Amino acid sequence: MFSVTSAEPHPPAPGPFNLAAHVLARGAALPDKMAMQIVRPTGAERWSYARLLAAVRGAGTGLLALGLAPGDRVLLRLGNVPEFPVAFLGAIAAGLVPVPTSAQLTGPEITAMAARIAPALIIAGDGVALPESPAPVLPAVDLARMGDLPPCEWHMGAPERPAYVIFTSGTSGQPQAVVHAHRAILSRALMHDGWEGLGESDRILHAGAFNWTYTLGTGLLDPWTLGATALIPGAGVTPAQLPLLLKRFDATILAAAPGVFRQMLRAPLPALPKLRHGLSAGESLTPDLRAAWRAATGTDLHEALGMSECSTFVSGSPARPAPEGTTGYPQPGRCIAVLDDIGAPVPRGTAGQLAIDRRDPGLMLGYLDDPTATAARFHGDWFLTGDTVDMAEDGALRYLGRRDDQMNPGGFRVSPLEVEAALAGLPGAEDWAVAEVEIKPGTRVIACFYTGPEPVDPDVHSAFAASRLARYRQPRLWQHVPSLPRNANGKLNRRLLASLWNPK
Repeated sequence: MFSVTSAEPHPPAPGPFNLAAHVLARGAALPDKMAMQIVRPTGAERWSYARLLAAVRGAGTGLLALGLAPGDRVLLRLGNVPEFPVAFLGAIAAGLVPVPTSAQLTGPEITAMAARIAPALIIAGDGVALPESPAPVLPAVDLARMGDLPPCEWHMGAPERPAYVIFTSGTSGQPQAVVHAHRAILSRALMHDGWEGLGESDRILHAGAFNWTYTLGTGLLDPWTLGATALIPGAGVTPAQLPLLLKRFDATILAAAPGVFRQMLRAPLPALPKLRHGLSAGESLTPDLRAAWRAATGTDLHEALGMSECSTFVSGSPARPAPEGTTGYPQPGRCIAVLDDIGAPVPRGTAGQLAIDRRDPGLMLGYLDDPTATAARFHGDWFLTGDTVDMAEDGALRYLGRRDDQMNPGGFRVSPLEVEAALAGLPGAEDWAVAEVEIKPGTRVIACFYTGPEPVDPDVHSAFAASRLARYRQPRLWQHVPSLPRNANGKLNRRLLASLWNPK
């Protein structure tokens, strides 16, 4: 049997269509229900659906009054504040194209990004670095005042027209500006049961930053589409404070990157009687972390595999948990394949590149103003993800890492994820990751970087690895580091990992 799944073609998006109108349609029927709470140990800022709708549509009116026209791009320089989703959906409601970006970017970084998207307006919060750009700047406080304006009309149009632009994380190279269509929101319906187990009565807390597509989709757009409640940690909330917030605000689902779950487990967790399960994405969920979370909370973690270009499409779920050691199954309605180097499906159990049917409604329109890079991601009917996986006979997928992250010491191809999983329980280590490092010209070996209270004798670690890994997979170098390189959402930056090697 070959590694390919078939699915009925997703019905075309109804036209005319508007993503923001679709997201907020259910909330319009629940005006008094809580749509969003920005939560902190000291309390919460509460937004009903009525307030959210008024703010979004008022923002649409205000942005158009500034002279913007449908199709203009709006750069968002905002942190985890209510103005972020208001600006994002308000722009889309009016036919504008928002571009969310991380509040942690420096001036030079955001200047380079702004030059690529040529924004017509920048919406900025206090203390967030701004680009050198001719675009006018709208302070977030002025955006907030637009909520009192009359509601804008929903800008209806072709479902295929651009709705928003997001930048890839850049952990594997230069960040790309990804253009998504209004119809992308329809593919997220496949995740509600196929991954999230999300319903109208849920209160989902997402621990990531708003600009991250994982947070934006799973933490905001999905609960609002279903009429659920989004709980968002306020600026400055740490992973150590999340258990208190989960308990105090009756969260039923927690979504975060694996690194956040691991940090939360460093201290005993309180009883969380309302929590039903957790959602993990951003990097691979190791079996030891999933087991530790189950033991500490009595709930399971359900992982999803996705990317900025197509959000999530493979996952475990409460209805169909992933078998141990796998990410899960293609979500119902997804057509995917595992391809060899010439683009043909490989037999099940064979590693290859994960690909998505180019007709998937969640797939990007392309990279902004870069048709060459866009074309390079497609092979016939397939979009090439760059991820290496293998598919079991029952269709479960095992993630083996990014193709450009694969290690090749001594001519053997090795997945860093498999090595890291085998090192579960590494003596004296709290967190660990491996990378290939060059110790002299032409000689590359596997190094393990780990955090913990103090350095451990390398011979102890080597003996541990030898009991669990074939010799060619064993780290040859061990380095204690204060922390692993992670972004604001807890996602490991493998590109920077090897640079930590210190041959002293």
